[in-house]
Amino acid sequence: MTSMTGYAYQEKTYDMAVVSVEIKSVNSRFLDLSVNLPPYLASLEADFRKQITSSLARGKVDVNIRVKETDGQTEVIADTSAAKAYYQAILKVKEACALNGDLPLSMIISQPGVLTVNKSYDIEKYRSFIQPLLDSALEIFIEDRKREGENLKKDLLEKLSLLDTAAAFFKEWQPKMEEAFKAQISQKFNELLGDKADQNRIMTETAAMLVKYTINEEIVRLSSHLKAMREEIQTNPVPGKKLDFICQEANREINTIGSKNQFAEVGAMVIKAKDALENIREQSKNVE
Repeated sequence: MTSMTGYAYQEKTYDMAVVSVEIKSVNSRFLDLSVNLPPYLASLEADFRKQITSSLARGKVDVNIRVKETDGQTEVIADTSAAKAYYQAILKVKEACALNGDLPLSMIISQPGVLTVNKSYDIEKYRSFIQPLLDSALEIFIEDRKREGENLKKDLLEKLSLLDTAAAFFKEWQPKMEEAFKAQISQKFNELLGDKADQNRIMTETAAMLVKYTINEEIVRLSSHLKAMREEIQTNPVPGKKLDFICQEANREINTIGSKNQFAEVGAMVIKAKDALENIREQSKNVE
């Protein structure tokens, strides 16, 4: 079992650049991956995205790859023809406006096209810098999520044990609930009819009442859901979505048991079971 939250950071200084890789994630219903690279390395994104996606199933994952150049190859080209043209045009404006003073050089070189900066990037060289850091950071990130996932698994199993106890409690109280229904029906008939009460009629009404209010089917289905839940937790590496669905089904059975209940003890256990189930449902949103 793996948590959807995790963090990893790796950094290394090379001769021409300082490179860092940061990976962090939070909960998300699906895999929402964002890979941030310097614009000149955008061609590497597809390969990095494919590698990361193959290792993750769910979560909002942000991967930030930063490159701080320390020895970049930069070429600055001056377009002297454009500079002269700008100078002549600006000079005409100055004369037309009867302005005094010299034209500053900064006004000329700041015009579009006068100075062009060309930087050459060896993409594969940068890939060789980034790839080992990404591999290392991704490994640390996955281990961090697994470590947190084990803690979540322990908590889920503890809450599931509480639900197992609740299911056993409901099963123990089922015959007591049925006896209570029988006693209530017999009492009503006897109050209304006294000695004239028809025992066959009482039995028929009791059977009809038991069909309506017995919790045997709910207990069977609840036990089945809890078994499926335990199997998902123990064997499925990405049980999050399935756990959420099973919780909905188990909650329906517990609600029905509560609506048919006649005992304070059963009502108290229903509350405990719903609380444990809600905890499981919330935790299921934190795992893949």
